[in-house]
Formats: sequence, C-alpha cells, structure tokens
Amino acid sequence: MSTNPTVVLVHGAFADGSSWAPVVERLRAQGIESLAVGNPLRGLTHDGDYVASVVNQIDGPVVLVGHSYGGPVITHAGSKAENVKGLVFVASFGIDEGESALGSVAGFPEVELGTSLVPRQFPTADGTGTEFTIRQDAFASVFAADLPAEFTATAAVSQRPVAQDALGEPLGVEPAWKTLPSWFAVATADNAIHPDSQRAAAKRLGATTVEVDGGSHAIAVSRPDEVAGLIVAAVRAVA
Repeated sequence: MSTNPTVVLVHGAFADGSSWAPVVERLRAQGIESLAVGNPLRGLTHDGDYVASVVNQIDGPVVLVGHSYGGPVITHAGSKAENVKGLVFVASFGIDEGESALGSVAGFPEVELGTSLVPRQFPTADGTGTEFTIRQDAFASVFAADLPAEFTATAAVSQRPVAQDALGEPLGVEPAWKTLPSWFAVATADNAIHPDSQRAAAKRLGATTVEVDGGSHAIAVSRPDEVAGLIVAAVRAVA
C-alpha cells in the first residue's frame, strides 16, 4: 500500500474535474492516489469550506492542488483541514487575506479573458446572481491556445460557469501558504491570468516554481508531464 499523501485536485472556473484526467493518469503511474473534486464555483468561502469538508474525510495526509480560481480555493481549504501538508498552484491566482482573485491581478497587464466574458443570471436564495462563461469563439485563444481545435470546440460548449462573487470575494482566513510549503507552475503563454501575475504570486507565496514555456491556461491538459512532475515533487517532499 502506498504511503504517499493523497493528491486532491481542484479545478478552476470554466472547467470541471475531467480537466485533470491526464495528470491523474500520470500520478497513478507513480503510485500516487488522487481525487479530482467538483469545485462548486459559487463563492470563495463556500467553495473553500466544501473542499475542506472533502479533505477532512480523507484518511492520512493530503497535498492540495488548485488550477486558476482553484488556487484561492485551496488557499482557504488548506487553512481548514489539518491533514493538508502542501499546496500546488497551477496557472493560478495567489491571494492573501482580505484579497480577491480579481483584486490580486490589478496592476498587471490586461489579458484577453477580460474582454471575453459573457454574463448570465442564475437564481440564488436571495434572488438572482451573476455568473460568467467565456465567449465560445474566444475560448480557444483565452483558455487553451496550445490544444487542438477538436478539444477546444468541445470544451467551449461544456464550460462550468463561475459566479461573479467567487472571483470577487476576499479571502476571509489566514492563507494556508503562510504555514505550508507551496509549489507553483507558471504558464508563460497564459491569456487568462497574466504570467507576470503568476510569477509575482509564486514569489509572494515563497513557492518552489517551474515555468511551463509556451503553456496556455490549460496546462493540466496540454502539458501534463510538467504539471504532474511538479505535483510528484511536492508529494515526495512532504511524504
């Protein structure tokens, strides 16, 4: 039986757990168990508490991995689950207490994502809320420019919308990266989160960092060897 930590993979906006499939295959080949969690994408506290509830029901240590908005979610969840031993951020936002995902990228060059969002309304307990998807004709360029058209065409019509509140809600807890070791994969051709923002976040977190040269926002799919390699390094470091 493996003594490695379980890797819990948290997707970000516009994606779902299947986006981790190539990484899961490579972790399995290394004898590492993993679980791709369905991120609700409704609000940072809500989503972080949900992921923490999943982690708290796993026996043994856990390494949390977050892509994009999943980075803030694991930053919250890692502070709520004592069995989390490390954090891995993949083409991610990196936020501090009192800061939101959107706020963390203010001051960095604008990216194509900002002009490609489509707002829609959805029902909430208090009335209605706003959620976003990426305009279908812009999806490939924004999210996955290094993947073939047959993949992006399907991904564009199967997006998971993200609530406006999720991206705009400030982190309400001390970030887990202040007490846990962190790793960061920077996608250098990302059109959703500017690479310079990712580099600044990695530096702030004190993360062990790799740059995926030419990688789009969807590097978990397009460059799974590099992403899985970083996760394996994190697992080995905390095992």
